[in-house]
Amino acid sequence: MTGRARANGEGSIFAYRNGFAAYSWVRTPAGMRQKKWVYGKTREQVHDKWIVLQQRAKVGPVANRVPTLGEHLHYWLDEVVRPNLAPLTYQTYETIVRLYIEPGLGTMRLDRLQLRDVQTWINGTARACQCCVQDKDARRPPDRQRCCAVSRCCQATISPRTLSDIRGCLRSALGQAVTEELISRNVAAAVKLPRVRSRSNRRQAWTSDEARRFLESARADSDPLYAAYVLILVLGLRKGEVLGLTWASVDIDRCAVKITLQLQRVSRQLLHRETKTEGSDAALPLPDICVAALRLRCGAQQGARDAAGSAWRGNDLIFTTRFGTPIEPRNFNRSWDARCRMADVRKITVHDGRRSCGTLLADLDVHPRVAMQILRHAQFALTMEIYTLASPQATKEALKRLGASLDR
Repeated sequence: MTGRARANGEGSIFAYRNGFAAYSWVRTPAGMRQKKWVYGKTREQVHDKWIVLQQRAKVGPVANRVPTLGEHLHYWLDEVVRPNLAPLTYQTYETIVRLYIEPGLGTMRLDRLQLRDVQTWINGTARACQCCVQDKDARRPPDRQRCCAVSRCCQATISPRTLSDIRGCLRSALGQAVTEELISRNVAAAVKLPRVRSRSNRRQAWTSDEARRFLESARADSDPLYAAYVLILVLGLRKGEVLGLTWASVDIDRCAVKITLQLQRVSRQLLHRETKTEGSDAALPLPDICVAALRLRCGAQQGARDAAGSAWRGNDLIFTTRFGTPIEPRNFNRSWDARCRMADVRKITVHDGRRSCGTLLADLDVHPRVAMQILRHAQFALTMEIYTLASPQATKEALKRLGASLDR
């Protein structure tokens, strides 16, 4: 058979340059009818590609031009993630794309990305020293270089949890490509990763006695964040929810608070926005210790406003600096850690401090039904399990005194 001969039914396959070419009419995702071309060195190669193309055209739309993974990732970040997800989620995904995915796979065409390509890349990413890969050492001052710049690798590999986040980001981006019918399969969904152990066993809340010592230390030193600590330990609020709390959301006379906003640092912006999830929004009752702490905070803030005078820049936030500006979340972490040292208690994170709220509510003799509302338990039995964990009577009495300390 000569190069120009055509088999039956293959009229669109023809010699082209140093090989062969073929086309088929397809409907694009935008709804337009266009030609889609395939190329190969031999007629057999082009014939096989042409048959696949015909089958794809019968199933549904076919993209006339398939973008690279890097192009798709930028589109996904700008048009899907940024308008629809939380700012911090966008920042996290953008960082993962910029540091890991785009340098490794960004130049590959989206429809040619195979499971083996992604598996090999992610295995290499797990083993690679990120200090070397990202040229971190080259950007450090000479006296602080400790890795490839001094010919000594520091082996700064990423954690299994970060590796899981990378896979999750790529899977989400490719899922959007499947939805838009640019590709037919999400290869990232089948990538295997080392199993990551749950951190739940390593998370340890304070005992009632440790929480009491922490609060007593803050109260004795007139810590301006004492009320914030109380709300975290007793109501189980997140750091951002406490820092974003406004006086308008608190009804001290009715002993209630409404959680709807949080304060969050995203890149160079401090955002006062909705809470993390819809389930975070809640109207909670305030136990006596919270009411007393908030009244103390109200008086302390009024004193700070009077002292600042014209320098006061405050708004309706409950927890502010001495000039009324919002408190930086990282500064709050530093204050928490410093208070742990001063109170001589185990150092735990602010987030883990929330886990003490159940036992504290029981020790404060808060009614179980009220505690169930605060803890947001779906079943009353869960609340009663916590109430069976008895603390020493001295600890209970000390916690109650903190609630009544305003009257003394």
